[in-house]
Amino acid sequence: MSEQQTGGNGRGGTGRLYGVGLGPGDPSLMTVRAVEVIGEAEVIAYHSARHGRSIARSIAERYLRPDHIEERLVYPVTTETTDHPGGYRGAMEEFYAEAAARLAAHLDAGRTVAVLAEGDPLFYGSYMHMHKRLADRYPTEVVPGVTSVSAAAARLGKPLVEGEEILTVLPGTLPEEELTARLAATDSAAVMKLGRTFPTVRRALERSGRLADALYVERATMGAERTAPLAEVDPESVPYFSMAVLPSRVDDAPKAARGEVVVVGLGPAGPLWLTPEARGELAAAEDLVGYTTYLDRVPVRAGQARHASDNKVEAERAEFALDLARRGRRVAVVSSGDPGVFAMATAVLEAASQDPYREVPVRVLPGMTAAHAAAARAGAPLGHDYAVVSLSDRLKPWEVIAERLAAAAAADLVLALYNPGSRSRIWQVGKARELLLAHRTPDTPVVLGRDIGGPAESVRIVRLGDLDPAQVDMRTILLVGSSQTRTVRRGDGTQIVWTPRRYPER
Repeated sequence: MSEQQTGGNGRGGTGRLYGVGLGPGDPSLMTVRAVEVIGEAEVIAYHSARHGRSIARSIAERYLRPDHIEERLVYPVTTETTDHPGGYRGAMEEFYAEAAARLAAHLDAGRTVAVLAEGDPLFYGSYMHMHKRLADRYPTEVVPGVTSVSAAAARLGKPLVEGEEILTVLPGTLPEEELTARLAATDSAAVMKLGRTFPTVRRALERSGRLADALYVERATMGAERTAPLAEVDPESVPYFSMAVLPSRVDDAPKAARGEVVVVGLGPAGPLWLTPEARGELAAAEDLVGYTTYLDRVPVRAGQARHASDNKVEAERAEFALDLARRGRRVAVVSSGDPGVFAMATAVLEAASQDPYREVPVRVLPGMTAAHAAAARAGAPLGHDYAVVSLSDRLKPWEVIAERLAAAAAADLVLALYNPGSRSRIWQVGKARELLLAHRTPDTPVVLGRDIGGPAESVRIVRLGDLDPAQVDMRTILLVGSSQTRTVRRGDGTQIVWTPRRYPER
């Protein structure tokens, strides 16, 4: 209930405004309070199209009296095709202003006005446009109603969300790319306002890999109710009052037609760095495989098996995931940052290129790299050509690393240095600094990004000549500038690093 002012409906003062939620269509689902308000009201207002029929009025019809003053608020347009000088938005704004003025005249005369609304008045409802224009001027109460989303789930007999799942409610009028991304990322969803948007919504469900799970509900709780798997629905038969539903995944996880491995990039830190596509694949997987530290960043979901392992067993982890997929399991292998940058994608693909795994489907989903995350925090040090080198000599000789550092430095490339140090590798940073100083001045800016996006995040900018190996560990990435890289102290005291896109002619 929302009370904006105090007052009554006596003839001596202003009237009272009610936004009355009627529920999804069946009059027996109206609340007791909704029936009471309609009985007390003197003016009953409802929206309708030009044909004059109002679903809201039909729901409440049994409670209307002959002495009720009825205000039919007829939409001037129902699609975005109009010759109004302000276009569709201009036509609707004018309509809402005129409708609010008509209701205000009754309220000023001391009459009680009940505006009927299907579902809930403040959930994609037309009443909200009256509320925004009138509630600050008159005493107002909003009577909630059963939403169409709740009704659809009830008629399907399917839970919407369970436990830690997330429900996303989407209008079908969103662009297809936006719908696809949001459907891929969420656990459960309700897509409203179908009708002419149905083909777009169907394509978005298919592109996001969710079409097989999608259900269709038309006019839930009404006489012409219809439910069906959405993939089987004829687009020409879909009215506006219909909905696409992706129910809870708990205890009903989608099974892959055949096993597959999806290598998922988690980005450098928490969920803010995760792409919608990656989020969706993590939710859809039956098995999660990964290094313990990275696996701990993925929320626990009912029904999923989690297989954690040490960081130094990439090949074994890849084969384990592929073996699960061979048995028909849908497997997500998690990797920090981007899985194709010094991470698990290579290990999985290397194993998948050999027998007995050649027939196992493998997909790689990109993630935000540590280099790009650190660069964004510092400014734009990777604004021109740059090279990426790992300082770890566990999988390649130091001599190769040294040659590549010298070549990149001689070419005046900005350098992103991964895996700079660990407990067992403490000398590589110092040696790399010596090699780079042969081609760079001591004033060359170096960005030290540690735990970017995490709780211990720190970003420091130092001179190459002052780079202290003791301040670098495995969770740090180094971005070493070129001869053109600049540092600037901004007016707010912050320091930024950037590399110009234009390189001087020689």
